[in-house]
Amino acid sequence: MYRFLLSRQWVILTLIGLVLIPTMIELGFWQFHRHERRVVQNELIARNLAAKPVPVTELTSEGHTVPRSDYWRRVTATGTFATDKEVVVRLRTNSDDRVGFHVLTPLVLADGRAVLVNRGWVPNDRGDQHAFPDVPPAPRGTVTVTGRLKADETARGSGIKERSGLPPRQVMLINSSQQSKALGMPVVGGYLEMTAPQPAGDTPEQIREPDHDSIGAHMAYAIQWWLFTTGVPIGWVILVRREVRDRRAAASANASSAADSPDSSTTPVNV
Repeated sequence: MYRFLLSRQWVILTLIGLVLIPTMIELGFWQFHRHERRVVQNELIARNLAAKPVPVTELTSEGHTVPRSDYWRRVTATGTFATDKEVVVRLRTNSDDRVGFHVLTPLVLADGRAVLVNRGWVPNDRGDQHAFPDVPPAPRGTVTVTGRLKADETARGSGIKERSGLPPRQVMLINSSQQSKALGMPVVGGYLEMTAPQPAGDTPEQIREPDHDSIGAHMAYAIQWWLFTTGVPIGWVILVRREVRDRRAAASANASSAADSPDSSTTPVNV
């Protein structure tokens, strides 16, 4: 009765099921690990945002790569803004997903090194990505800024492609090494997302705090994949039982039909 399982159709169906089971198990673990990473990242963000601010030079220096454990650490820096060397970062969005620019202003420390400070977002009011936007001036004189420490952006890490032939004072990435060469001065690794002092007139619009409350739907997706995994063998068994039932019904019908029909091998006898 179960010899039909050796047919081409059923062999292919069984092989597909055997491939789907480990694949969906792996997809479930992939989503589960994404959930774990999101939880760990949320804890890191919350912990670093709650930590007491420390001088930026305690966590980074020239040529230093900011480790993930220091992302979003609250840091302070005291110096003078070099507004004549200010640049804008192209194609950046604000909290309303409007496309504009980030304002990147070097803050020159007392020892001559510079810290890149992302002062926030400004709109592209001129409607031309090649024109330098209207940027509110940075505070004058010696100022102490507080911000969140971030690592240098790279094309590989951010997915943002570098472009050549950009308009003057415009860049695609916030990268201390690139800016050090452009500025002709030492720049400490990483940059600051400024949170204080608040800009006059609320512009530039400061970068919003990273989300560390939502964990996403990765755990739900993991459970779904694992439920799908259990559904494959259950579905296979249901199909097999249905096929057996249909074959038995067909065999019973054929037997009844044969019993009701006259024997073709018997010759009628005339009396």
